[in-house]
Amino acid sequence: MEVRKLSISWQFLIVLVLILQILSALDFDPYRVLGVSRTASQADIKKAYKKLAREWHPDKNKDPGAEDKFIQISKAYEILSNEEKRSNYDQYGDAGENQGYQKQQQQREYRFRHFHENFYFDESFFHFPFNSERRDSIDEKYLLHFSHYVNEVVPDSFKKPYLIKITSDWCFSCIHIEPVWKEVVQELEELGVGIGVVHAGYERRLAHHLGAHSTPSILGIINGKISFFHNAVVRENLRQFVESLLPGNLVEKVTNKNYVRFLSGWQQENKPHVLLFDQTPIVPLLYKLTAFAYKDYLSFGYVYVGLRGTEEMTRRYNINIYAPTLLVFKEHINKPADVIQARGMKKQIIDDFITQNKYLLAARLTSQKLFHELCPVKRSHRQRKYCVVLLTAETTKLSKPFEAFLSFALANTQDTVRFVHVYSNRQQEFADTLLPDSEAFQGKSAVSILERRNTAGRVVYKTLEDPWIGSESDKFILLGYLDQLRKDPALLSSEAVLPDLTDELAPVFLLRWFYSASDYISDCWDSIFHNNWREMMPLLSLIFSALFILFGTVIVQAFSDSNDERESSPPEKEEAQEKTGKTEPSFTKENSSKIPKKGFVEVTELTDVTYTSNLVRLRPGHMNVVLILSNSTKTSLLQKFALEVYTFTGSSCLHFSFLSLDKHREWLEYLLEFAQDAAPIPNQYDKHFMERDYTGYVLALNGHKKYFCLFKPQKTVEEEEAIGSCSDVDSSLYLGESRGKPSCGLGSRPIKGKLSKLSLWMERLLEGSLQRFYIPSWPELD
Repeated sequence: MEVRKLSISWQFLIVLVLILQILSALDFDPYRVLGVSRTASQADIKKAYKKLAREWHPDKNKDPGAEDKFIQISKAYEILSNEEKRSNYDQYGDAGENQGYQKQQQQREYRFRHFHENFYFDESFFHFPFNSERRDSIDEKYLLHFSHYVNEVVPDSFKKPYLIKITSDWCFSCIHIEPVWKEVVQELEELGVGIGVVHAGYERRLAHHLGAHSTPSILGIINGKISFFHNAVVRENLRQFVESLLPGNLVEKVTNKNYVRFLSGWQQENKPHVLLFDQTPIVPLLYKLTAFAYKDYLSFGYVYVGLRGTEEMTRRYNINIYAPTLLVFKEHINKPADVIQARGMKKQIIDDFITQNKYLLAARLTSQKLFHELCPVKRSHRQRKYCVVLLTAETTKLSKPFEAFLSFALANTQDTVRFVHVYSNRQQEFADTLLPDSEAFQGKSAVSILERRNTAGRVVYKTLEDPWIGSESDKFILLGYLDQLRKDPALLSSEAVLPDLTDELAPVFLLRWFYSASDYISDCWDSIFHNNWREMMPLLSLIFSALFILFGTVIVQAFSDSNDERESSPPEKEEAQEKTGKTEPSFTKENSSKIPKKGFVEVTELTDVTYTSNLVRLRPGHMNVVLILSNSTKTSLLQKFALEVYTFTGSSCLHFSFLSLDKHREWLEYLLEFAQDAAPIPNQYDKHFMERDYTGYVLALNGHKKYFCLFKPQKTVEEEEAIGSCSDVDSSLYLGESRGKPSCGLGSRPIKGKLSKLSLWMERLLEGSLQRFYIPSWPELD
């Protein structure tokens, strides 16, 4: 009984939901959904759709009913944007194609069946149309995995562009773009575009690697670079997006004015040239994709036959202007090497045609890669490949030996023989290996027949005994060797190891650097303005931080320089003060209570009173810079000392003092005994040893770690001359005991010169690069 009641309840629930679904379907009005009148134009409908789609998109609108509303908006636009469906809805209240009561009945029955198929009770209880089981059947063969993408898609993107869609389960927008995506995939895949689908739910690593943080996302990959699609998902936009991925210089527009120059480029570019004659003014996408796939082997041009200025080419090459015509030119521009003409050219036909004409009749060996392709290594006796190599000098015009070699190659084209030529002056080592050591070949052309045995460069070869001048006898001899070679491969009796060819067409270093820089700049530009902002935030943060630091440093430096200029006194004023004797000392006396003025340095005298606080018990990390002076040099040295150390007064770890040599000579000499070569060895014949002049010495004392750094002034030329003139004068005069007069002509300028390099020494002191002299303990200062 309970089971029966439960069954009736389930049936009632199903019927109720069915009735609600039918009523909602019957009540659906696309005009009301989009908010437009029944007489609205297509422009008004499209405008209303874009506005509502932006407002109700599930990724932007977090309202619980945003997804249902967005589906209704998409369905309404689908009906009203199609004139036939809109007309049927206006007449019969439905967007179907048939009319009348029978059509309405069929629609109601279809609604019921469609609802029953997509909403039923089974083991999963619910089955919605946007579930991945049905939707992914279209994308199943295009699914990408991380290893497949890295190992196959990225290398293959250098030959063809890839269009990749990022999708996931329960993605309502993915449902909306699926019909357009299916149509575009079928069209572009036939043209040669690679297709890929990444399921963000199962391939999160790959989705993150691609930079896709939302679904659906569409991106393109070419040359290993990723570009995101940002426009409306319609067929024309996706086609234009794929076309925009391709380089702009793949196909050259050719007219009567430039076709001779274009076709004559084979000698410089070492490539065949392809011309497509067609009636469309725009280069077909299939032709652009072909040009990108074979850009390393051929050059491509396009002729719009409907344009004035192409009649000469169409007459010269006998072109049927009513059907697309593809021509390949090699060494001869007067006659194409191959022609194909068809109204509906397919990719396979064009690929086969291009593959058969990838190389010139007698291509020039310009790189080792081209040598491997034209002259492959022998794999078996049945797959022998011989190369006939013309070694010739480079000329601006075709030389007679080369023209003769080219005509011989044209007349004797075989599957087992490939004709190539080498410029001897560009590939000197390669040519010297094949040429015999004979003066007969100096400055002349030669022909060698070779067979490669391995990739390391080992070859067997035979060089014609006489130089190649292109005569009929030369052709006859070469033909005889080739005929004999089919019967007896042992004709190639010489062996050698060929050096690798240099890449002649590789750009120079500056061009490579310029191309790399331009690619990097374009990548940064695309990343900043097009890629996901979530990825760009760290880079932008780094850039703005660097700019902020740089800007702040410039501002601080500007203010600092202006303050220095304003605070520093002019040199003229300083000299005037020295002459008048009214110069104010740039220091303060011990226990001075006055506040130092701007531009002055507070220098205290180191005495037995301040010795403990300023040195012995100095705080860790602090240093006391002490100037050694005498009573006679006190004023001059302190002025110079203040000027030299003023720029370092901003550091709170530095203290500045001076020490009187007349009072504390023994303390100083005790300290200098610990400095290497600072205190001289006593000499009994040196009567002035006990009166050695230490004025101008500067000690940087670290009281906590018990070490000091020493600055010793270097004597100037003037001072040495003055000392030399006073060598016979009494020591009392040398010390300058008579005040008011300079000793033996030793003026204040040479004394100040003792501290001329003190600022450099202070910089090294702050850097920590000065030599340190350690002492066991600080001596007492008497």
